[in-house]
Amino acid sequence: MGIKTVAVYSDADANSLFVREADEAYRVGPAPTSQSYLNVDAIMDAIKQSGAQAVHPGYGFLSENASFVKQLDDAGVSFIGPKEYAMAAMGDKIQSKIIAKQAGVNTIPGYDGVVRDAEHAVEIAEEIGYPVMLKASAGGGGKGMRIAHTAQEVREGLKLASDEAQSSFGDSRILVEKFIEQPRHIEIQIIADNKGNVLWLPERECSIQRRNQKVIEEAPSTHLDADTRRRMGEQAVALARNVGYNSAGTVEFLVDKHRNFYFLEMNTRLQVEHPITEYITGFDLVEEMIRSAAGLPLTTVSQDDVRIDGWAIESRVYAEDPEKYLPSIGTLSRYQEPKSWKQANDVRCDSGITEGSEISMYYDPMICKLSTHGSTRDQAIATMEHALDRYLIKGVTHNIPLLRDVISNQDFAAGRITTGFLAEHYPGGFKGHRLTKDSAFQLAATSGALQFIRQARETNDTSKTSEKYVLLIPQLADDGMVTKLEANVSLELMASNNHAVDLNGSNRFRVTVSSGSQTLGLGSRTEEISLQWTMDHPFVETSFGTTLQYLDPLALGFRVQFMGTKFDIDVLSPKQRDLMQYMKEKEKLDTSKLVLSPMPGTIVSVAVKQGDVVAEGAEVAVVEAMKMQNVLRAPRAGTIKTVHVKPGSTVSGEDILIELEDEE
Repeated sequence: MGIKTVAVYSDADANSLFVREADEAYRVGPAPTSQSYLNVDAIMDAIKQSGAQAVHPGYGFLSENASFVKQLDDAGVSFIGPKEYAMAAMGDKIQSKIIAKQAGVNTIPGYDGVVRDAEHAVEIAEEIGYPVMLKASAGGGGKGMRIAHTAQEVREGLKLASDEAQSSFGDSRILVEKFIEQPRHIEIQIIADNKGNVLWLPERECSIQRRNQKVIEEAPSTHLDADTRRRMGEQAVALARNVGYNSAGTVEFLVDKHRNFYFLEMNTRLQVEHPITEYITGFDLVEEMIRSAAGLPLTTVSQDDVRIDGWAIESRVYAEDPEKYLPSIGTLSRYQEPKSWKQANDVRCDSGITEGSEISMYYDPMICKLSTHGSTRDQAIATMEHALDRYLIKGVTHNIPLLRDVISNQDFAAGRITTGFLAEHYPGGFKGHRLTKDSAFQLAATSGALQFIRQARETNDTSKTSEKYVLLIPQLADDGMVTKLEANVSLELMASNNHAVDLNGSNRFRVTVSSGSQTLGLGSRTEEISLQWTMDHPFVETSFGTTLQYLDPLALGFRVQFMGTKFDIDVLSPKQRDLMQYMKEKEKLDTSKLVLSPMPGTIVSVAVKQGDVVAEGAEVAVVEAMKMQNVLRAPRAGTIKTVHVKPGSTVSGEDILIELEDEE
C-alpha cells in the first residue's frame, strides 16, 4: 500500500526480524512487558519522535486498551482499529455480555458483573452450577482463564486467573459464567468501515485448544450448515452495529452438538488466525482495517459478494513442550520454513524470526502461524501434513509433533472435534506419535536405507549392494511408557547407477523388515522403496509419500523426525545386538524428593519454608513464563528440607527449587 512503517521494540527484541524490516525502529524499554510494550508513555514518545500518523496494535498488549486509543485520539494519531467507545464496550467481557443480550444475541448463563473476591466467586458458581469458567474481563488469547468444578478450584483458579490477567492486560477483573461441556469454539469475522458498512465473513473453527489457547484453526467449519452460519453472522453484525463498531473484529461463539450457539466474547482486534479467513474469502483484513481508519469504504460493501473459496487450516507453531505445554527458550540453530507445494501460495508462513533468532522467556512462545489452503478440506489437510514435515526447527523444543499427530488423526479428519479434543485424545499428555503397523514399517525401512547410504559415505565404499541391521526404535506403550521396538532390516540395493549408492540423489532398495513385537503384529514384510536424499540436507523424500527429517548423528545411530515426532534410532549389527545383553543399565536419578522448575521463568510465589510438613500434591510454588503461571506441587508427602528460591528469582528449566527430607 506504499505506507512506511515504524516499529517499537524492547531490549529482548532489539535484533528481531520485524525491527530490521521496518523503515524506522524505536526502543520502548527493557524486556518485561510492563516496562516496554505495555508502557504507554514510552510508546507515545516513539510516536512523537517518529511522526507516525497511525498505529496498528497487532494482536496483543495494547490492541484492546481503550485508554490507549483515547490518548492517540487526543494526540491526533489514528488508531487502526475500532473507536474508543466501541472497544471499551466490547473489549470488556462483562459489559459486552450485557450489550449482547440487549442486541438479541444468544448468551451463556453467568454473572453480569465484577467478581469481588474468592468467596463471591464461589457464591456465583454455586448459583450458576458447576462447572464454571473464570476468565479475564479484559483481553483474550486464553490468558487469565480457568475451569472450576468445585469451590476449592474456584478459589485457586480465581487467584491464578486474576494474576495472569493483571500480568497480560493490566486488568485483574474476572467474570464467572457457566462452562458449556463438549462445545465447539466457532467465531465470526466481521469487518466494518466508518460509512455504515458491516460485513460478516465465513466462520473459523478454533476448537483444538490447550489451556484455552487455540492450537489449530480451520475455515470454514465442518459443523455448521448454511442456515446456522447465516444466523451467527447476522447476530455478529447486529452486535457490531449496536455499538457503532468499525474495523476488523471477531465475535466468538460456543456451539453445541445441536448447533445451538452462545456468545462468548468479542475480540476488538485482528485475530492471530486471520490468514485462513483471507485464504477462503480473498479479503486482506489488514488492508480493510487501514481503509476503515483512513475513512475509506470497505473494498466490498455487499454481503452477497462474500463467498467461500475452498478450505484453509492454520497450525500455531509454538516453542514449547507438546506434552505439558510448557514454553521452551533458546536460539534457533537451524530454521527453515516450508514452501508452496502443489499450487502457488497453498502454504503461508506468518512469522517474525529467522535462523539465529532468540526465543525468550518474556513473551508468547509462538514461532509461526502456518496456514495451508486447498480446494477441499482433504487437500488442505494433506498440504498441512506436507508443510509440517518440511518445517525444520532446531535449538528449541517445539510442538510440531503434536500438530502433525492431530492433523493426521482420524477423528480430526472426520470433523469430530470439540474444545476437549486434546484432553480426550491425549489424557496423559501428548508423548509423541504412536507407531502403527504401517508407520513402524515405513520408519524402519527408511531408517535402514538411511544407514545404508551413511555407511557407504563413511567407508568410502559405494559398491556394496546388501546389508543387514538391527534397529531399536522408541515406541509408546499403552500405559504411555516408552519401550524399544526391535526391527530386523535386510536391504538390497536395486539396479541403478551401475549398482553404486548415490550419495546425493535417489536410491532404490528391496527392504525386508521383521520384528518380534506382538503389539504391532509387524511379522515380516518386504517392499521396494526409494529415497531422495542429499546427505548434507535434512529432508528425505520417500516413496511412501512422506518427508522424513534427518536431524543428528548419535553414538549408536541417528535422530530423525517422522510424522512430526523425533525418534532416536539405534542401528546395530546383528553381532552388536547379541552383545547388548551384557551391558549394565545406567542407574536412574531419584527425583521423588525434588521440586524442579518445569521451564525457564520467574518465581511468582513460594508457599512453603524449611521445616514445613506438606501433603502430596500440595502447592509449594508458582513459576511464570511467557505470561502463563504454573503451580508446582509436592511430589510426595514429607518435610521441606531446603528452599532454594524466593519470589522474583529467575530460574532455568530443571533447576532444583525445593528439596524434601529423605524418607525414613
